[in-house]
Amino acid sequence: MTATAAARQILTRLHEVMASRMYAQAKLDRVVEIVGECLSSEVCSIYLLREGMLELFATRGLNQSAVHVTRMAIGEGLTGTIADNVETLNLAEAKAHPDFQYRPETGEEKFHSFAGVPIVYRERAVGVLCVQHVDPRRYEDVEIEALQTTAMVLSELIANAELIDEEEARGLTEGQTGMLSVGGLTLVSGLGVGQAVYHQPRVQITQVVAEDTEAERQRVYRAFDKMREQIDGLAGQAEFGVGGEHEEVLETYKMFAYDEGWSRRINEAIDSGLTAEAAIERVQQHTRMRMREIDDPLLADRMHDLEDLANRLLRIVSGQLGTAASQGLRNDTILIARNLGPAELLEYDRRRLKGVILEEGSLTAHVVIVARAMGVPVLGRAQGIRGLIRDGDEILLDAAAGTATIRPTAPVAEAFEARFAKSREKQAAYAELRDVEPFTRCGTRIQVMMNAGLRDDISSLAMTGADGVGLFRTEFQFLVSATLPQREKQTRLYRDVLDAAGDKPVIFRTVDIGGDKSVPYLASEIADQDENPAMGWRALRLALEREGLMKAQARALLEASAGRSLYVMFPMVSEPWEFDAAKAVFDEQLKFLRKHKKLLPEAIHFGAMLEVPALAEVLDVLLPKLSFLSIGTNDLTQFLFAADRANPKIAQRYDWLSPSILRFLRRVVQSTTGSGVDLAVCGEMGGRRLEALALLGIGFRRLSITPAAVGPIKELVRKVDLAEIAEVMNGWLNEPAMDLRSELAAWAAERDIEFD
Repeated sequence: MTATAAARQILTRLHEVMASRMYAQAKLDRVVEIVGECLSSEVCSIYLLREGMLELFATRGLNQSAVHVTRMAIGEGLTGTIADNVETLNLAEAKAHPDFQYRPETGEEKFHSFAGVPIVYRERAVGVLCVQHVDPRRYEDVEIEALQTTAMVLSELIANAELIDEEEARGLTEGQTGMLSVGGLTLVSGLGVGQAVYHQPRVQITQVVAEDTEAERQRVYRAFDKMREQIDGLAGQAEFGVGGEHEEVLETYKMFAYDEGWSRRINEAIDSGLTAEAAIERVQQHTRMRMREIDDPLLADRMHDLEDLANRLLRIVSGQLGTAASQGLRNDTILIARNLGPAELLEYDRRRLKGVILEEGSLTAHVVIVARAMGVPVLGRAQGIRGLIRDGDEILLDAAAGTATIRPTAPVAEAFEARFAKSREKQAAYAELRDVEPFTRCGTRIQVMMNAGLRDDISSLAMTGADGVGLFRTEFQFLVSATLPQREKQTRLYRDVLDAAGDKPVIFRTVDIGGDKSVPYLASEIADQDENPAMGWRALRLALEREGLMKAQARALLEASAGRSLYVMFPMVSEPWEFDAAKAVFDEQLKFLRKHKKLLPEAIHFGAMLEVPALAEVLDVLLPKLSFLSIGTNDLTQFLFAADRANPKIAQRYDWLSPSILRFLRRVVQSTTGSGVDLAVCGEMGGRRLEALALLGIGFRRLSITPAAVGPIKELVRKVDLAEIAEVMNGWLNEPAMDLRSELAAWAAERDIEFD
């Protein structure tokens, strides 16, 4: 008998049992009889999870007096081992297994062979189905397949009859159903309170046994066709793939999507009598069990790819395609996801989205860049989080501290709310400074500008009272676009931004993609060339080589700025000739527009970002060509210290307040003094109060920071006497302190200057 025939024989009989009006216990009693008869096994038993223990619920062949009496812990005995590892056991001699335990009340001493499979619900083992035989023998593959199929039917029966509670079904211990604190990596700092919502709601399989096998097969065929269309189109989706791995991941997906073996196994499961959804889940369960046995990390990754693809197929066949964004957020929400793309995040209602928790995620992921611009706190690398949180659970997210509190008690929630309220009070006080110009105590006007990257970000200009946009990241449009954005779309965006900014200046940084901001339509080219993407073909280097990209953006910026002043900044300039080459592209497009009698900008101001340390050595050559110079502290720091900020082991190791970085920055200030070139810091460093204090002390008078930091920095500026801070900073840098951060913090505290 084939595996399909054996399973179908059992399912045909089980279908009648499932459809009957018998009580749940009677159904379980009937199931063990059917399975035992069909597999010619003297014993068939069902154990279910109750109050954290596996309890014998039904048996054929063991002593009936043991039912609801025999109990064992997860991991105890053969049955407990199956549940603990979510794996199948098939033993010719059960007593030879090291985990074997004899339970005298069951009367099982005369049985030698043993086979058992987990009963899985929501990816958790909630029970075990096992068979035993007098003679020592291993059960055949067809029999194991039949057991596994029966276990799926049992999971539906168990769920519908509520034989186990929801917490046990999710694999949560009693302690985990109460308050729980989890840690992770701070990706975007901030506080948030809301209800847990899964980005991709779980697919609920409501029917396991098929009414019409051929109809189920046709549903799977259509789902496969649709999934393959999606996979073929993945290259055009901005959120797919990261860095140079894009092509490899895409090819792996294609390989699985068109794998005949995978589709054949699903068809065989349908032939056994399962619905399309149950068949996909049945094969997926088998894949998960295999994954637990794989030691090879590369092969395990490929199996994870298959798992992702199976989830996609399951969503298609069930018709549950939408994310939580498409359904709309009803309450304040903390979004839960394995990972997330920037375009997906932008679909959510900002008014309701209070935070994001990712099971994966990295500091420089696209979604983090967008979340920071949106002001949404993000906690990443919270491993196993999806198994600990239920839909609707209340979550207190403290991304700044790298923690999330799930299902908080009333006192904990009150304490958090008090802290949150204090934070809001500070924000309200900062908001009152919106129309206040940031003068120091000594009367020096400091320019406090904001960074932006989205059209909607410009509304923060009026809300914060920032002096303008010191950095508009034009690459955001490229990151969330499926293809290279057309010039007309770029023009509309830049014009809208300038209209919204009114008479305040906006400095547009030309596209900075590549490296940590890969896009799918260029990812393969970058991957072919870069072993170290952060120092490779990216930003201005990429734009100059992709001449069409640079020309289109130059024309779009020039046309959008007609009749106004245009500020253009080139990223990652390493040598003066690169600035010259980039400016030449704009000059060429300006000449073209003038020739065609197009309306031109009133004035064009060109600047550069100092991110590559080499540029500091040739500033005397470059400065006469510039209107302004902005220091990108994020990239500059990683280049100075040879410390990849995407690597969590070293990303936090090198301090912005170390003498090395501050001496470098002071030297740049000294090099630009008297040149007529406006000097600014663009980056996270300028938005942190203690770091901003140091920057003011070494001579910076313009900061471009996140909108949320504008108020706190304005408040700081009004407490500072520049001569006083300059004196102590120069002293510490001329004879470096052992711990400059502590020295500066103590100095600030003495003057009632609060810091992060």
